[in-house]
Parts: sequence; structure tokens; C-alpha cells
Amino acid sequence: MIIEPRTRGFICLTAHPTGCEKNVLNQIDYIKAKPTTNGPKKVLVIGASTGFGLASRITSAYGSNAATIGVFFEKPPKEGRTASPGWYNSAAFETQAHKDGLYAKSINGDAFSNEIKAQTLNLIKEDLGKIDLLVYSLASPVRTHPDTGERFKSVLKPIGGTFTDNTVDFHTGEVKEISIEPSSGDDIKNTVAVMGGEDWQMWIDQLNAAGILSKDFKTIAYSYIGPSLTEAVYRKGTIGAAKDHLEATAFKITDTLKDIDGKAYVSVNKALVTQASSAIPVIPLYISLLYKVMKKEGIHEGCIEQIERLFNERLYTENLPLDEAGRIRIDDWEMRDEIQEKVLELWKEATTETLPNIGDLEGYKMDFFNLFGFNVDGVDYDKDANEMVDIPGLQE
Repeated sequence: MIIEPRTRGFICLTAHPTGCEKNVLNQIDYIKAKPTTNGPKKVLVIGASTGFGLASRITSAYGSNAATIGVFFEKPPKEGRTASPGWYNSAAFETQAHKDGLYAKSINGDAFSNEIKAQTLNLIKEDLGKIDLLVYSLASPVRTHPDTGERFKSVLKPIGGTFTDNTVDFHTGEVKEISIEPSSGDDIKNTVAVMGGEDWQMWIDQLNAAGILSKDFKTIAYSYIGPSLTEAVYRKGTIGAAKDHLEATAFKITDTLKDIDGKAYVSVNKALVTQASSAIPVIPLYISLLYKVMKKEGIHEGCIEQIERLFNERLYTENLPLDEAGRIRIDDWEMRDEIQEKVLELWKEATTETLPNIGDLEGYKMDFFNLFGFNVDGVDYDKDANEMVDIPGLQE
């Protein structure tokens, strides 16, 4: 079938299998071109199918020849209906990994559930024995608690007052003012329950109790801080409360792993176009200006460049630099004073008319559609594509 992008707001309802495959192969080629490193060897990635999670799986496999297990919750294809992009990404990764002689298997299901945890634990026992790295990179908007059955839904809201500022509709290029009402009721609690550190802790506790974490085991989760421009809706909003909880959980996990000299870290990453970030008001305008500035300075990175630098210049070095809060900072290039000062200047000038010149809205749109396998260089979108793609290492 001929597959075209169909969008609704910040979501694309279709995905292109060939475009997703090309994206994955491009990331693999990027890591292959780097020297092999003394990185992890047996890796579990929770949220392995897109964004930073996918980049972590690729970097582990092709940066240090690691065996990888990926856990994700993706929609498989049906005749005449495409799968979700993460399905096609995982199929492409595993197909290539198997060709290259690398162990790669996946589990598709709700990572918050006890059933998926148990299935993953058994697979590790049977195939790998122990793991030396767990990457926690979930980006779900809802969570059903595995013990109580309570369903939580996260919200993107400021705390304490209405937030008003500019944003951009990246489909039309219209810059407009937006107001977001403050959180109320259980909004903060629910968002922390979904996006905080409780589930990360649960994964570690169950794996540790089963004795399948190696000596000197590491685990890492991903966070974001961002500039003052976005802090009311992000870092000082409901999401920020969840990220605070996630970061505090890293210290608790490290304490529980002291018998095996295990360590838990949170990496603060750069602002990038993801399905999650596209949903946050103000962020698309900020990213389009940030991209313009960082590309001009030659320091722009995508997910794979970020994670390669994280692994090879931070996580697997002898002296891991941490900030005053004990976090790894791989957002250091984004947060340079001169970068942020320039973005702030441009922010004041940003209108529907000026943005095409002062920002990189085209780069934003390109990255957005790339997430779903569209607008990828080297792909002929006029050709029939087979939507029925299997993931070769998927566990039933």
C-alpha cells in the first residue's frame, strides 16, 4: 500500500515501515562509525522502541556488542493499517542486529504490569543470566498500578497559577498566545504516579530479588530541566514534580544496590522533538529557536548523538562528572549561557511572520515526521510499502 502521513494535532496516525527502517539503520551506522567501547554487555531497555530508549539500545548493541532485551508497548500492523512507529523501529533494529550476530529479543506489553515484569525476568534468567545495565525510558501518559489496579493519568499543567506565553502550531507555523490552567485536585499525585520513579524502583527491586543484576550493575533514567522560558509549564509544573520524584528515586535505588556495588543515575538530556515533547505547549516554539542557534554553532545533537556521548563520555568513564544534585548533565551544550541568551533574544522577536527566518521550524517539522518514518532521505514514498512487518525476536 501507499502510506502517507495522517496527522491529528501532535500525533501522526500512520507510520512508514521503510522510513522507520532507514532511520534505525542511520542510527546504527552512526554508532558503527565510532570506536567500540568498554560499555555494557547485557542490557535491558524499558521503553526501547523510540527516542532515547531506542538510541540507548542501538548504542549498547553497536557500541559495545551488547546483548539487548527491549520492552515496549506498541501497536502491531493489520492488513491495510500501519503499526505504530515503535513497532517498525524495533523490527528494523532486531532484523539488523540478528544479521550482525547480536542477541536481541523484545517483549511487547504494559511495562507497568507485574505480568510483563515476570516475563522479562524469566527471559533474562533463561538467556542472559544477569544484566549489567537497565535503561528506564518510559513515556506513557497513563499507568495502572500493578498492585492496586488504580489508574493514573498524567497532566501537563503549571502549579499555583495560570501560565500564559507564546507557542507555535508547527503544522501551520502560526505563533499564538496560549494559557494553561493550573493543576488542581490530584493532578500532581497522578502525574508523579505515572512519570515518577515508583515503577523504576519496582523493576529494580524485582530483578535484584531474583539475583539477576551483575556486580557493578548500573541503571539510568532520563530527565529534562530546560530553561526559564519553559519552567512554569515543565520543570516547575506537574511534570517537574514527577521528574523530582524520579531523580530522588535514583538515590534510593543506589542504596538498595550497595551489596552489589550497583549505581542508579538520572541523565538530564537535551530538548528534542519526540512524541512526548510535541504535546507540551511552548516547547515546539522553544525547540525551533534552539535548533536554529545550536545548528549555527555546530553543536546540535539528535537522540543517537546524545546517547553516544552519554555512554562514552559520561556513564562508562572512570570519573563520572555529576552536578550538585547528583545528576549526569548531557544537556550541557543546550544550557550554555551564550546559547540560552540567544534563544531568549529570539523568543522576544518570534511571530508568525518572523519565525521562518529566526527559527528552524522546518527542522522541527522534519524531525516530527521522521519520528513516524516520513520525510526520510533516501526513501521513495511513491512505492508500495508492506505494512505487515514482524519483529523477529518478539516473545509471545
